[in-house]
Amino acid sequence: MSTTAELTERQAFMIMNDLPNIGPITLNRLLAEFGGDPREILLSNKRRLESVRGVGPETSAALLAWRTHFDLAREEDRIAKAGAAFITTRDEGYPRMLKEINDPPIGLYRKGSYLFGQPCIAVVGSRRTTLYGQSVANKLGADLARLGFCVVSGLARGIDTAAHEGALSVGGKTAAVLGCGIDIVYPPENLDLYRRIADTGAVLSEFPFGRKADKQTFPMRNRVVSGMSEAIVVVESDVSGGAMITARFAGEQGRLIYAVPGRIDQSSSAGCHQLIRDGATLLTSVDDILNELNYLDGLRPAPIPPKDRLDFGEEARAELQGAEQQIAECFRGGSIMSIDAVATATGLPSHEISATLMLLELKKVVVKRADGTFEARPT
Repeated sequence: MSTTAELTERQAFMIMNDLPNIGPITLNRLLAEFGGDPREILLSNKRRLESVRGVGPETSAALLAWRTHFDLAREEDRIAKAGAAFITTRDEGYPRMLKEINDPPIGLYRKGSYLFGQPCIAVVGSRRTTLYGQSVANKLGADLARLGFCVVSGLARGIDTAAHEGALSVGGKTAAVLGCGIDIVYPPENLDLYRRIADTGAVLSEFPFGRKADKQTFPMRNRVVSGMSEAIVVVESDVSGGAMITARFAGEQGRLIYAVPGRIDQSSSAGCHQLIRDGATLLTSVDDILNELNYLDGLRPAPIPPKDRLDFGEEARAELQGAEQQIAECFRGGSIMSIDAVATATGLPSHEISATLMLLELKKVVVKRADGTFEARPT
C-alpha cells in the first residue's frame, strides 16, 4: 500500500486498534471527533489530532507514524492463513451489547462464523477450582445453552473451561474471549476446546497476532466478557480473583450479576459471598436468571425441572452402610479432607479409611484430588 489515503476503512480500523498505548476510550473519542471514519484520523495532522481531549504528543506521533508500529500486510496475511476475520462495530458479527459500553473495542479478531444472534450470558470463575465448582459451571453452561443462550467465558483453566464444555456438550453456542492474540492458545492444553468453539461458535480477541497475555490484557478481556453479555454468573472466585474484576465491570456496565454460593470455609467461594453481600443475586439454578431476564415478548423458555437443581447424589449415599456411610458423611456439603482429617472426624483407623475411600471412589461417591485429598463427587 503506497499511501495512507489508499487504506480501506477496515484496514484503518485495524491499524488504529493495534497501535500501542492508545486505549479504547481515546480511540472512540477520536472516531466521534472525525465523523466515525478512521481514515480521516490517520490522514490528519498533529495539531488537529491534539485538539481532541486526551490526545497528547505521544498518541499523535503513534497515529502519524503508524507504519513504524504496525505491519499491515503481515497482519492481513496472518488473518488469511489463520482463517480469521477482523470485524468492526459496523459488522453484523460484532456483539450488539458490547457496542453499548463506554469503551468498546473498535475492532475484534474473530475465528468462527457465529454472529451472536442469541443473548449472551457469561459464566466466569477461578482457575483453581473445586470439583463442585467445575460441576456447577458445566451444568450451568449446558442448561443456558440448551435454553438458547450463548455462553461466554475466557477459555481459562477451571470454571471457564467447564462452562464452555457444558455448552458444547448439548450442541449449544459458546464464545471464548481471549486475553492474548487470537493465534495464541492459552492455556495450551485447551487447544482442542479452542478448535471446537471456533467450529460452532466464536473465539474473539481485540489484540493483534502475537500479543501475549499480561497484567494489562486480562482486565481488558474481562470488560469485553461482561460487556457483550446480558448477565454474568460468578461460580467460584476468591476475593482478589479475575472474576471479581469481571463482576466490577459488569456493575459499571449495568449488567445483571449472579453469584453461586459455596462453603464458608473455602477461599474459592469468598469472592462469591462478598458479591452476594454487596447485592449480587444468589444463584442456585438457571431459573434464577430466567426470573429476571425476559425474552420473546414475555414468553420464557421452559424452566429447568426441580430435579436438575445443583445438589449432591443422595441416591448413591442411601446405598452405603457401616464405615462407607460414616466416611461419606464427612464429605457432605463439599468438604475437602485428607485421610488424617477423616480419621480425626470418625475415629476409624487410617488403613480402614484408605480401603473404604477406594471403594467410595469406585462407587463414584468421592473423588481423589491431585494433592491427595478427597472430595465428594457432585452429580
